[in-house]
Amino acid sequence: MVGLGPRRRPSRKGSMADMPKDLLEQIKEFEEIFTVDAAKLKQVVNHFVKELEKGLSVEGGNIPMNVTWVMGFPNGHEQGTFLALDMGGTNLRVCEIVLSEEKGEFDITQSKYRMPEELKTGTAEELWEYTADCLQQFLEYHHPGEKLDQLPLGFTFSYPATQDYIDHGVLQRWTKGFDIEGVEGQDVVPQFEAVLKKRNLPIKIAALINDTTGTLIASAYTDPEMKIGCIFGTGVNAAYMENVGSIPKIAHMNLPADMPIAINCEYGAFDNEHVVLPLTQYDIIIDRDSPRPGQQAFEKMTAGLYLGEIFRLALIDLIDKKPGLIFEGQDVSKLRKAYSIDSSLLSAIEEDPYENLQETQELLEKQLGLKAVKSELELIRRLAELIGTRAARLSACGVAAICKKKNIESCHVGADGSVFNKYPHFRARGAQALREILDWAPNEKDKVVILPAEDGSGVGAALIAALTLKRIKEGNLAGIRDEKQFQALLG
Repeated sequence: MVGLGPRRRPSRKGSMADMPKDLLEQIKEFEEIFTVDAAKLKQVVNHFVKELEKGLSVEGGNIPMNVTWVMGFPNGHEQGTFLALDMGGTNLRVCEIVLSEEKGEFDITQSKYRMPEELKTGTAEELWEYTADCLQQFLEYHHPGEKLDQLPLGFTFSYPATQDYIDHGVLQRWTKGFDIEGVEGQDVVPQFEAVLKKRNLPIKIAALINDTTGTLIASAYTDPEMKIGCIFGTGVNAAYMENVGSIPKIAHMNLPADMPIAINCEYGAFDNEHVVLPLTQYDIIIDRDSPRPGQQAFEKMTAGLYLGEIFRLALIDLIDKKPGLIFEGQDVSKLRKAYSIDSSLLSAIEEDPYENLQETQELLEKQLGLKAVKSELELIRRLAELIGTRAARLSACGVAAICKKKNIESCHVGADGSVFNKYPHFRARGAQALREILDWAPNEKDKVVILPAEDGSGVGAALIAALTLKRIKEGNLAGIRDEKQFQALLG
């Protein structure tokens, strides 16, 4: 984990003692509003469990708890050749994954294609033609002149979609800068498959998946102790396996109560009513000024998209309410621009190995045109630590809530996302929060361990396609729209 290695700085307690009294008092003020103690974490988790249950109920709630129709974990012996397509906001990735006879082993061949900006506001036909073009290029490059059998495709479509079947997904709304007419409210699978058919490409979409569900399945393929998949990045989310009998909203389907089915929580919307989360004035401003006020409350306190903005708002608040306390007489216009600070700046500040915080000083000057003295740098460093720590501790609440709901005493959690992978100390702080929430004894080994995930949108998508074909063969047709469409894949 970045930041846990030899660059870790020594304690700064000595240097804090030399700080002016008014800055020390300000640090204490920040500590009071951003620190989340164990009692508060437990309160958050208890409410979280209730909200997870509500999302599975008929009436629903803030957390959608989407049924994915991914049924059961891989056993590590899945075999075959599968395609995976990951449509992201910046790139489009095509993979060919060969699941081998060796347990948990696979080979992957992949290519990335740039997602042209003009496509994001173009037509549906242009989008699907370009995507099919990338798939065709991939097959022609890696299988020149070969006559290919029908290939099953796992399609990672990480936009909010309602799924009544595994090879189906009605787009609720575009995100990530997309705004293409004629797709929202429509099933994206037939739209895309019509273009594939027109080009005579030997591809059938076997599963439409979310990257979080893919993370869960890919991680479980190589580690049978994996029970939860998480994303801690620009957004936050988790997926886990639920029993059908615990999902009242699909009771009318009369499926076996003990049948496992993956749930894509979409829990960035936890506590939209602001019942339990420890909001600061800065969180309230972020929500008020966001494109969708009143939505994604949990995400706005924990995800990478917002950490820099919380930090920026806190600094602007000091400048406006306590003139002269920091950056006296300097031009702070760059700092006044909303979202001008990325979470990577906080990450870099926390990683600064120098006692005099020289790297932080250089970053502030380069990015914001601000010259900071030593005491100001100390305050900035502490503020970054507090915001980063709060995000990690609150993030652990979602994991703890799933464990409590499912009575999981010990497991591994597969995590992906820029914040988990790149933000210093995020993993260690989350682990400490889990210890406090789940009341492990001081000398007890961690029972719930969050680990780096396998490739969910590539390997996970291929595995879900493999699992889908396997259960159709076994006669389990829950969440399958038309068995006949799969015949060419089943051979």
